[in-house]
Amino acid sequence: MLEREEALNLVKKHVSKRNIIYHMLAVEAIMRSTARHFGENEEEWGLVGLLHDIDYEKTEATPEKHSLVAEEMLKGVLPDPLIKVIKAHNFRHTGVKPETRMEKALIACDAISGLLVACALVMPSKKLADVKVETVAKKFRDKDFARGAERERIIVCEEIGIPREKFFEIALEGLKNIAPEIGL
Repeated sequence: MLEREEALNLVKKHVSKRNIIYHMLAVEAIMRSTARHFGENEEEWGLVGLLHDIDYEKTEATPEKHSLVAEEMLKGVLPDPLIKVIKAHNFRHTGVKPETRMEKALIACDAISGLLVACALVMPSKKLADVKVETVAKKFRDKDFARGAERERIIVCEEIGIPREKFFEIALEGLKNIAPEIGL
């Protein structure tokens, strides 16, 4: 199994844009927090979160290839079931239907990361420490706020048994753990 440091080195090798790296770190943190909630393997869930967009810069113009290129990059490095989780987060293009708890969690964690970052950035301090669950819930309902944060992907959390507001709490807690690392 790939160690976290090795995974981070892979990310830095294949991703040059700081904001994409920050996004991947954010999704890793939220996946770890979600794994903790379920009593699942935080290392595996974290690796999936960290590596889920490793091919993003290579496939940005061809979303139908996103996560399929990642599969090629990660083959033999990451176990096949974890690669399948990464492919399932782009199910609209890969046809890999999200079925497992981890697959659905990655979809929700990926989407909530953008909403949480946007919530932090509208705070006077621009810090996650000042973001409350109530703020996230209010901003979630405001469809004009952080339009790129796909609400229908966020609420996939409910399919794995986490009520929306509880998921906001879990995700926020996870992200606050790495806030200094991502400048928030």
